Amino acid sequence: MGIVVQKYGGSSVADAQSIKRVAQRIVAARKAGNDVVVIVSAMGDTTDELLDLAHQVSPLPTGRELDMLLTAGERISMALLAMAIGNLGQEARSFTGSQAGVITDSTHGKAKIIDVTPGRIEHALEEGAIAIVAGFQGVSQTSKDITTLGRGGSDTTAVALAAALEADVCEIYTDVDGIFTADPRIVPTARRIPELSYEETLEMAAAGAKILHLRCVEYARRHSMPIHVRSSFSTKSGTWVVEAPEEKPMEQAIISGVAHDRSEAKITVVGVPDKVGEAAAIFEVLADSQINIDMIVQNVSAAATALTDISFTLPLADGQTAMTALARLKDQVGYDQLLYDDGVGKVSLIGAGMRSHPGITARFFKSIADAGVNIEMISTSEIRISVVVNEDQIDDAVAAAHAAFDLDSDEVEAVVYGGTGR
Repeated sequence: MGIVVQKYGGSSVADAQSIKRVAQRIVAARKAGNDVVVIVSAMGDTTDELLDLAHQVSPLPTGRELDMLLTAGERISMALLAMAIGNLGQEARSFTGSQAGVITDSTHGKAKIIDVTPGRIEHALEEGAIAIVAGFQGVSQTSKDITTLGRGGSDTTAVALAAALEADVCEIYTDVDGIFTADPRIVPTARRIPELSYEETLEMAAAGAKILHLRCVEYARRHSMPIHVRSSFSTKSGTWVVEAPEEKPMEQAIISGVAHDRSEAKITVVGVPDKVGEAAAIFEVLADSQINIDMIVQNVSAAATALTDISFTLPLADGQTAMTALARLKDQVGYDQLLYDDGVGKVSLIGAGMRSHPGITARFFKSIADAGVNIEMISTSEIRISVVVNEDQIDDAVAAAHAAFDLDSDEVEAVVYGGTGR
């Protein structure tokens, strides 16, 4: 008998019938001889609806009260799921994130897990119960306030609890049959990837693939926790995310997939004096505002003016905060102006095999050019090439790159059972 941690996304528990179906799957895992811990997201679009309601009441709700409100969605799901399991003859106990021992820092809306002390979960398992935990939330170590982990945080809750409980596997249930070579909503012929390394999955998550939360994969890699991404709507085998074998098989594909991200904006700081410390001042003020920067490009300074332009991308949700913070630096840095563009997106090519195959970059750029898409920014890592393009051309760029690297499946089209990607 081992411990299995299962996480179900919002589309998997969207209504009463879905909750009953998920309950049957959980009970089947328990009857197979496993101790089962379940992490659940809010039903369907509940989090978005609560967020909209908050902004109708207050244009600038405080982080503490917003976290208190948003965590209600997961508490509803966990209680209903425990009831459904009880009707199937198994005991289930529901726990909030704080009751489950998820300890975080005090950053509301983007809290990071500091520790997990799952004593109550272990006690429930010892007594033969199925533990149902509200995802996406924890409790601050210092203030004892309820906190949330940010969008996709239920994935991180699941892996963190799996690691703390020394579970055999963390199963992430979603509305597609695993991780695909591209979003099946854009490329219906995308192929399911049977196995991915943590490294490749991290790059895909960072590049915008919504199937797994970035921090969840980082946590899994740190604790060597296998992740099994599956659909809650089918019994297909899904995708395993594991430590990469030292020797890659000869037939392994060069490219794992094409990811995209529509949630980015671009800021250009125009006319920055080309002096020591100016770039540091710009990015320090952004760091102080808790803003994560993605891609950065600095132009070569003009000889006549000794001025340069610095462009970078960041989460769209942080755009106005960044502009406000940078505006306060104008006199100190002496730049000319700020330009803000929220009509951009990122397209990325990911594959561990590209590091030993020349010509990948050229083929990627040619495929995008042939699709009539203009590239605004470029960023690379050892196993990823990312470009920023106009938001309206993201689908064309993804489809073109996917076809250029022969990633299309010869089988039936990929099935999207829900609509959110989680």
